[in-house]
Amino acid sequence: MMHFVIMSGWLRPRRSPYGGRWAFARLSPVIITVLITGLAFSTPREIAISRLLPAAPALAAAMWPVLPTVLLGMFCLVVMIGLGFVYPDLGTQYTAAAIVAVTLAAAYASHVRLQREEILLQVRLVADAAQRVLLRPLPRRIESVEIESLYVAAQEQARIGGDFYEAVGTPYGVRLLIGDVRGKGLSAVGAASAVISCFREAAYDEPDLRSIIDRLETSIARHSAAFPGQDLPERFATALIAEIPHGGGQVRLLNCGHPPPLLVHRGKLRVLEPTVPSPPLNLAALVGDRYCVDTIMFAPGDQLLLYTDGVTETRDRAGEFFPLPDWMRRQSPQPPGALLDRLHHDLLQHSGGRLDDDIAALAVRFPNALGRGGRPIDE
Repeated sequence: MMHFVIMSGWLRPRRSPYGGRWAFARLSPVIITVLITGLAFSTPREIAISRLLPAAPALAAAMWPVLPTVLLGMFCLVVMIGLGFVYPDLGTQYTAAAIVAVTLAAAYASHVRLQREEILLQVRLVADAAQRVLLRPLPRRIESVEIESLYVAAQEQARIGGDFYEAVGTPYGVRLLIGDVRGKGLSAVGAASAVISCFREAAYDEPDLRSIIDRLETSIARHSAAFPGQDLPERFATALIAEIPHGGGQVRLLNCGHPPPLLVHRGKLRVLEPTVPSPPLNLAALVGDRYCVDTIMFAPGDQLLLYTDGVTETRDRAGEFFPLPDWMRRQSPQPPGALLDRLHHDLLQHSGGRLDDDIAALAVRFPNALGRGGRPIDE
């Protein structure tokens, strides 16, 4: 089993501790055959260990292709015939008939299993293509702003869940989005897709962050209406939009119920809580649509960390949450990619290697002030 990690613009599998065990399991039919054969020749005839030989091809059908399964069954049959010469009164004909019957059934079962695995592979290839479009790799630099991303899907074999992010260069500066759809499964993925697709267009078109949020609110509301479900009254998404305008020196934040980003400013950590809370997406009709944009100053080399609640809600065996602000304070200045590598490593260590929620994070390092062409002014 394997998790998938989208890190630094590349998709890579998270190594599983079960890799070595799976290799051993694939060899288990051979090990069982050798063990039974050795015991059959070395133990008294009355024990009749040889009657266990049909178990080897039956086990092989669950892991091996058809031909190796048949060959193993033939080997077991040869072993049984050999035992008949050693122990003429063993009654090998009954066990030999059982080996033939089990081998034929195992070969058919192996054939059916391989067909289903082929169908599953094709379905996964289609799903992977769709997921790559939804959560596409980010460029490592947009207009001299260094950006790195991390995504870890908690569900086995999944590449994406309800967490989402995006970063684009626009006529108004570099705009970032990170968010989390309530819930899991295909419903959450569909809502995340609607929000990301809308943001990619609105970020280029709208001159201010409030207008972008209005369009995201409309998009997720339409999606919820088009795909109703039992959770419709509770279907919402937290979101955070950050804008680094041309000229640099500041970042504008609009936080819609999302965990506050962390800013390392001149070596000191700041938790960027919103001045006035803004409602999550798809809840504006219930709690009002007043959105507050905060402006934060930054200096060259400062780092901004955007993240979803899967990071701060990662628990250890004692039930303690991951102390993200304290962790961030202990980090020395480093490139965004190295920072997220370390974060991923420490989250796995804190949780004992098991992550129960999707995790998304964006690390941004600010350059010197930018000109209209996206190049640092001091160049």
